[in-house]
Amino acid sequence: MNIEASTSQDLNALSTILEGELFTDALHKSIYATDASVYRKLPLGVAYPKSNQDLKALIEFATINKITLIPRAAGTSLAGQCVGDGLVVDLSKHFTKIVSFNEHNKTITVQPGVIRDELNNFLKPYKLFFGPNTSTSNRCMIGGMVGNNSSGTTSIKYGVTRDKIVQLKTVLSDGSEVVFKDLNTEEFLLKTKGNSLESNIYKTLHHELSNTENQLEIKNEFPKPSIHRRNNGYAVDELLKSEVFGGDESQINLSKLMAGSEGTLAFTTEITLKLDDVPPPKNIMVAAHFHSIEASMKAVVIAMKHNLYTCELMDKTILDCTKNNREQIKNRFFVEGDPKAILMLEICTHNDTDSNVLAEALISDLQKNKLGYAYPKLIDNQINQALELRKAGLGLLGNIIGDKKAVACIEDTAVALKDLPNYIAEFSKMMEDFGQNAVYYAHAGAGELHLRPILNLKKQEDVVLFREITSKTAELVKKYGGSFSGEHGDGIVRAEFIPKMIGEKNYALLKRIKQTFDPHNVFNKGKIIDAFAMDENLRYEVDRVEPDIATVQDFSDSLGILRAAEKCNGSGDCRKLPEAGGTMCPSYRATKNEKDTTRARANALREFLTHSDKANKFNHKELYDVFDLCLSCKACASECPSNVDIATLKAEFLYQYHKENGLPLRSKLFGNSTNLNKLGNIAPRLTNFMLNTKFSKNLLGIAPQRSIPKLEAVTFFNWYKKNKKRLNSTPCKNGEVYLFIDEFVNFYDVHVGIDAMELLTALGYKVNITKHKESGRGFISKGMLDQAKKLADYNVDFFKPLISHDAPLVGIEPSAILTFRDEYARLAEDKKAAEKIAKNTFTIEEFLSRESNEGRINPDQFTAEKQVVKIHGHCHQKALSSMESAFKMLSIPKNYSVTIINSGCCGMAGSFGYEKEHYALSMQVGEDTLFPKIRNMSDQTIIVASGTSCRHQIKDGTDKNSKHAVSVLREALL
Repeated sequence: MNIEASTSQDLNALSTILEGELFTDALHKSIYATDASVYRKLPLGVAYPKSNQDLKALIEFATINKITLIPRAAGTSLAGQCVGDGLVVDLSKHFTKIVSFNEHNKTITVQPGVIRDELNNFLKPYKLFFGPNTSTSNRCMIGGMVGNNSSGTTSIKYGVTRDKIVQLKTVLSDGSEVVFKDLNTEEFLLKTKGNSLESNIYKTLHHELSNTENQLEIKNEFPKPSIHRRNNGYAVDELLKSEVFGGDESQINLSKLMAGSEGTLAFTTEITLKLDDVPPPKNIMVAAHFHSIEASMKAVVIAMKHNLYTCELMDKTILDCTKNNREQIKNRFFVEGDPKAILMLEICTHNDTDSNVLAEALISDLQKNKLGYAYPKLIDNQINQALELRKAGLGLLGNIIGDKKAVACIEDTAVALKDLPNYIAEFSKMMEDFGQNAVYYAHAGAGELHLRPILNLKKQEDVVLFREITSKTAELVKKYGGSFSGEHGDGIVRAEFIPKMIGEKNYALLKRIKQTFDPHNVFNKGKIIDAFAMDENLRYEVDRVEPDIATVQDFSDSLGILRAAEKCNGSGDCRKLPEAGGTMCPSYRATKNEKDTTRARANALREFLTHSDKANKFNHKELYDVFDLCLSCKACASECPSNVDIATLKAEFLYQYHKENGLPLRSKLFGNSTNLNKLGNIAPRLTNFMLNTKFSKNLLGIAPQRSIPKLEAVTFFNWYKKNKKRLNSTPCKNGEVYLFIDEFVNFYDVHVGIDAMELLTALGYKVNITKHKESGRGFISKGMLDQAKKLADYNVDFFKPLISHDAPLVGIEPSAILTFRDEYARLAEDKKAAEKIAKNTFTIEEFLSRESNEGRINPDQFTAEKQVVKIHGHCHQKALSSMESAFKMLSIPKNYSVTIINSGCCGMAGSFGYEKEHYALSMQVGEDTLFPKIRNMSDQTIIVASGTSCRHQIKDGTDKNSKHAVSVLREALL
């Protein structure tokens, strides 16, 4: 029997003794086969340990079965650290506690699954913070930061993770628990006595690093000490600073060795960190613009003389990516012209005057040296916007359409600051010789730029280039005494080059250290020592025949649905904290399961579409499971830097899956709700009574706790027939609009439709009501794409001759009207007409906000009474439109105090929250951010929610009423 087969049997026994969970199904294997790197390896399974005892059981199991354990936190590793064929051990779910905090000593102890920004949110009241700040700070975890020795934008002022570690509690490869902390020479030598694994570790290090020949080899071959971002192999060069080995530091701490060891030496269970005072509060960022990378590099050397807190670079490739990203367009406000590079140079002091003086001195110095052509000064939230633009760079690189991508292989190189201009000049020349236009961004002030070639790793010739470019860059870095791994670690992509970077003798030393710590190679095999080949186990099969996958929706903008899924590069933005704002990803926020992230859904779809041998590659229960808790909120379409639109992928999946497995009755009923409502409206009272009985809810699979929306006695269209003459007699000085009466307004929210009609008419617009078809939102959400396509084609054909700039289409329910802007582009046959209509289609908030801006609506038409208004945004509105328009619309009355609630998703998501198996999650999503804020509001506060589902969820979750924005504005009319 082979090892894998016997291991699979034993895994069942292992799962019974773990407090946590263990998954060995195909779905979990597929979603943990990749991280944010270019690598893929199917693991044996995924464990979520709950305790140290679980870790010990996993270590014992791995030792007996001769397999490896791959530690994982947020899984945002760029070099393949989290990829392996053993058991993935995910610490992100249960090892998430802040253990203790000592304000006086400015230290804190956390478990490895604590998120970096979560930690700093906790520390904020104490005016302390943990300095290292990666671009993934709103989801990356302290354990991963220790494993990679992360640094980020603040390292030029606050150092790297290694500098901040006070002590580590660990579990060694024999299951023993050991603490690594500061020791003096006597204490260190005492540790070498005995026969425990801990003693052997200290004994080996003492023997090896006391050897003067070894010391000289380390000093000669390791990166220059002035480069504080250096992660080549194990940090034995740091240990040489101790008096134990002839250095001048009185203390020695093996935590420095553990930092950057990528989980290959031990499992860390608790981390004690040294904290810093928060930076001075008055900051200015100079966004210096350059016509060339060369000029920006020269500017770095000058700028770094000005005591900067941040010195970050964005090149033209990154900046161009932001032009087409819905979320980042607003953050480009400071970009002037078409720069080849922008340096973000931040100055902090304790008052505005001093900061401004220093900023002007910096600008003057750059101008004196004829470096740069524009120097906008950013303050307050403008700085946050610019930093968000820079942070999004990594994910945005995944947005390049097609198979060529900016590949992370040489992006971690760091050199001494004085060497940076010459190094980059040589690097650029080398890339020209390879026919490459590389991407340059990130930590210029630390001597580290993220340099990425553009390659198609599906093609053998580019895989060859992948190795050649990496090898040549390694040689160039070595020439300058730099570090090939600056902050993202060795992983798979760079570990193979460690012998070249630090010398064969030093590499042999590292092997002996690994052997002492981990004699059975239990911890993260193939990383740092005896590395996997950097050009094998790639995410994509080389020179594969691309699968031919027919779809109802048009995915030509991504060159097909498979490439739409492949846009996910694993950066994990979908795991961000709720405090980071936005909505993505509501199901993950509720469950904290990787399975429920945008990333997992994209990865699973890519895996099965690529590797399935079924005629219908969508026909996998695993895919149904991974999409099941997706609320189709559309947040990922805008908040994911790569714009991976899971709602669209889910609709296509459901259609293809149900072709083989049949459409469930409940889905048929929800999808066909418009036709059923027409029948129900014959006797609405009876229909409402019947649907809200326990029997009906049970029959339909609806949660018994839910109140089912009631049909109104008179539909909107019937009301309009009776009032048409009166409405059409009103003067229309402001032009005409076509009001789209969606299926929700016509049957359930008739009063909202009336408010819209009365408001627009009173404001001087001719409102056209036409006999169009429903939007098809219900069909789309249930994957009934054949029916949705028919509606899209009809409505596009119907509105084609009617809608224009002067006669726009305006809608009331966001999810319905925004189908014209979103789904119809993929469904309708007449793409040109669909595009024209989309450009002239508006939510009513967008339309009235625009009209107010253009002076056709003014505050004098509305009440002067004071009123507090709080807005909860519909998810589709936030993703495909803007909440700013709702804010502006409701701010037209001069004394209305309007606020947009940072509320995420309400959790209802159309029919999702009504379904009995989804009810609990739906309410949990509401509790995430929205419900507590609603409950704390005064009864006099007007709560605005333009989505009909949102209003029902707010009522069910908080027992408070909310209104559509148009109703609030109509009530404010004089």
